[in-house]
Amino acid sequence: MEEIAATSTATAAAAAVAEGEGRSGVPEAGGPEIAFFDVETSVPWRAGQGYALLEFGAILVCPQRLVVVGSYATLVRPADLGVVSAASVRCNGITRDAVAGAPGFRDVADAVYSVLHGRVWAGHNIVRFDSARIREAFAEIGRPPPEPKGMIDTLPLLTQKFGRRAGDMKMASLANYFGLGRQSHRSLDDVRMNLEVLKYCATVLFLEASLPGVLTVDNLVERAITRSQTNGDASPEASKPVAQSSPDSSKRQRTVSKVDNVIQAGDNQQSTDPETNKEPVELISNIEEKTLNASTQMDSSSSGFSGFIEPDDVSTESIQISVPSSYRLTRKASIKHKGSQLQLCCMGLQIQFGVSTKFLDSAGRPKLNILVDIPENLSKVLEFCDGTAQRSFQDSGSTSEWRPLIKKYGYVNRPTVRLHIPTILNGEAATYGTDIYQKEASSNIQQLVFSKVDVAELDSLFVRGNMVDAFFSLELYDYEQNAGIRLVAKKLVVQSK
Repeated sequence: MEEIAATSTATAAAAAVAEGEGRSGVPEAGGPEIAFFDVETSVPWRAGQGYALLEFGAILVCPQRLVVVGSYATLVRPADLGVVSAASVRCNGITRDAVAGAPGFRDVADAVYSVLHGRVWAGHNIVRFDSARIREAFAEIGRPPPEPKGMIDTLPLLTQKFGRRAGDMKMASLANYFGLGRQSHRSLDDVRMNLEVLKYCATVLFLEASLPGVLTVDNLVERAITRSQTNGDASPEASKPVAQSSPDSSKRQRTVSKVDNVIQAGDNQQSTDPETNKEPVELISNIEEKTLNASTQMDSSSSGFSGFIEPDDVSTESIQISVPSSYRLTRKASIKHKGSQLQLCCMGLQIQFGVSTKFLDSAGRPKLNILVDIPENLSKVLEFCDGTAQRSFQDSGSTSEWRPLIKKYGYVNRPTVRLHIPTILNGEAATYGTDIYQKEASSNIQQLVFSKVDVAELDSLFVRGNMVDAFFSLELYDYEQNAGIRLVAKKLVVQSK
């Protein structure tokens, strides 16, 4: 349940943390080692519910030789075992029985403090997620949290330096890219994998810098994408080719945070997640995503979801709508912008009506959608697409009744649209075809995991007056003498009141 090592060599450390080894002493705070750490938490399943710490794991790494010189890991019993839901177990495999006999955080706080305080912290997405959970845990027991003397967040660091060769740059995608196996989503295993990924990335960058005319990103990315697709474990985004640039070519606005050696990126950072973008600190000068699992942290800006553009970036002259003759839901029907499928994102849309069971599809399942207000710039783009598509349908010979995309609502006639949440049938069970996230008051964004389609669950989330960041595609339909454009939500980030 709990393991500890603080030795002078990597070999002794490996032996000391073997399965079943007892606690042999906690390293003193403020040592020279880099503390790679990771936490596993419960997955919030209702609005307003926070995270509960279930596991903490850390390895101490010699900054000169990058060998592990110590480790510490422990399960943590939450105050309420009920927070360990089925979604949490699917995420990290930690069950209620596993943590029922574990110590509470108050009992392990001293050890966690000694491992972290006064050291350089390192990990995947630790600025936005893991370090925040540590601070919350200490606040709950009324103690000051440990403080780092520097931070190395490998998610923004590798996104900037290594580029998006591994797609979304989650730890699972990076491990798959380098053939390191599947991510276990257990703290100690994940931090060890994090260190290995960092070594692999640094090696590739070193080799490319040695032969810049031969080993280039453009030559390598296609093979990397093919490999990711073949392995099949990567996320859908991980298999999509994206434009690459040299590690030093991207220019970002940066502001220094209150933590020394941490540089935060401005709004133009190209990243899947809103994390701090940092240069390597001196301790890792030799080598130049907490992974986002079901509690994924991500940016709600347009840069946070590849392929989606904001309304102001759309040129109506560049929109092409193709509706072949005798159109009946063929793949040839499309709405494109500059040759690519038109997919839009818009932040801060106010919800007017949430999901309802009133309308059913042909299989008897509820048609899930929410009604939202839209701003003028989005309204103009959608009106152009709606009018052009309607004329194209008429020219193609369709006799279906056209259903307007935008409807006016309220006494001020504000424009509204419906965002459809598709369902995917997997055997006898149905799941959502939309990634749904919740943004907390602290600006942390978590992905919500649902075991099944539950209208009541969605109804409690998409409450009238809440704001939602929407990423959606425009899809043409012609069904049972009704035709039009449907806005299919790919990702929704709900900002609760």
